[in-house]
Amino acid sequence: MTRGLHIEYGDKIGKTIIFAKNHAHAEKILEVFHKEYPNLKDYAKVIDNYMTYAQSAIDEFSDPKKLPQIAISVDMLDTGIDVPEVLNLVFFKKVMSKAKFWQMIGRGTRLCPGLLDGEDKDVFYIFDFCGNFEFFRMGTGHEVETKLALSGALFCLKFELAYKLQDLSYQTKKLQAFRRDLVAQMVEKVQEFDRENFAVRQHLRYVDQYAHEENYQVLTYEDTLMVKQELAPLLEPEQDEASALRFDALLYGIELAQLAGHTYNLARRDLKKKVAALATVANIPDIQRESGLVNQIIHTDYLDEAEVDDFEHIRKSLRDLMKYLPKRQVRYDTNFADEILNVKENPSNLENDDLKNYKAKAEYYVREHQASGAIAKLKENVPLTSNDIEELEQILWSEVGTKTDYQAEYGEKPLGEFVREITGLDMKAAKEAFSDYLDNNQLDSRQIYFVNQIVEYIVQNGVMKDLSVLQKPPFTDKGSIVELFSDLSLWKGIRETIHRINANAQVA
Repeated sequence: MTRGLHIEYGDKIGKTIIFAKNHAHAEKILEVFHKEYPNLKDYAKVIDNYMTYAQSAIDEFSDPKKLPQIAISVDMLDTGIDVPEVLNLVFFKKVMSKAKFWQMIGRGTRLCPGLLDGEDKDVFYIFDFCGNFEFFRMGTGHEVETKLALSGALFCLKFELAYKLQDLSYQTKKLQAFRRDLVAQMVEKVQEFDRENFAVRQHLRYVDQYAHEENYQVLTYEDTLMVKQELAPLLEPEQDEASALRFDALLYGIELAQLAGHTYNLARRDLKKKVAALATVANIPDIQRESGLVNQIIHTDYLDEAEVDDFEHIRKSLRDLMKYLPKRQVRYDTNFADEILNVKENPSNLENDDLKNYKAKAEYYVREHQASGAIAKLKENVPLTSNDIEELEQILWSEVGTKTDYQAEYGEKPLGEFVREITGLDMKAAKEAFSDYLDNNQLDSRQIYFVNQIVEYIVQNGVMKDLSVLQKPPFTDKGSIVELFSDLSLWKGIRETIHRINANAQVA
């Protein structure tokens, strides 16, 4: 529930299959789930051959608009079903057949356009609790960062604002009152935690600490990191209008950047687009009442001169109007996926005595923006334009830090290569690059194995600059390059493909 892929901007776990050993095991899993999440009625269901109407249960699970979100399966969902919305697979049993293991993994490989908050499904998670990957001697995967739901991200933003507002520069009546209000909101949220919940019980020390206002009196940057890790994932989804909450996150991010001395131009542009969209439906009485503020934002330099209390006034005045944004413009004007990333970006934009690590900030930014702009192009092996290069320079040499900071950490490494080493290369893009050698049957099985190992390596590492790795396992498991490629023209073509992939990352 905390580590899985979520939908609806982090508020709901994506469709999930838990593979259980037998009926008793499945029922026990369901019992524990209901004990820990009593508020999620009908969220999980056992689907096995003990059911009278098993097919009806499968049909309900297959419907993205219906519950359950979690199917606890005993053999019935292992193979032969097609539910593109499945985002999480949980192996809670040992699988002795490799063929069946791959079939079970196949339940997550179905493509699903627009599933992830408007973005196409391009990933799914596997949770292997019984050592199946190790048993079949497959790669064990890698650690992924848990993405906070919107409610958790808002809590973190409020906490960071409270931390920044401790500074002497912000001890005005308005900002002092703003900080007190933020603290009161956070205390109320923490006091709402169900202390009997299994997840909450693991973090009671922090729940107890931040359930009292006096413990917010002196905050450190380390506290902001700890809260993000220990408390934010525990928060239940907000009951407020989602569009208003996303607007809160946008404005809190701008306020945070303002306190750190940054303009956060991307978020300000998003704000101005939203307000301009409101102006197109100004016949609505609620919007008419705020027409003065709307015109001020659109037609004057108000945002350029605004202070934190001005942005807070904008947030309070306009948040409840976001529901009126024209539906035809939702994906363009609000860009939901980018907004959530922008929230996560805020700590990377801050400079204070505790946050001076350029390397951590730059790598965090790249990981959080893999689906947009020049970073997405690098991941997908698309050659960059001069505008793309300027975008990278602006981000990594201006917004996140300076060129001097970058060179101190990475020397003369090209920006594209730096990005690619973090994001890796998209699997589809890598296979397309080598499609001539994988699709036209000119290679034998050993050569195809060799090319697939290259694909896997580049997907994980982004580039392959040192070709000497090809002289080591697993590349040599079927034979050396000399043994595998007696036709040197074939090897030459493969090598040139590697060089082209590398070249697409050699920018700046």
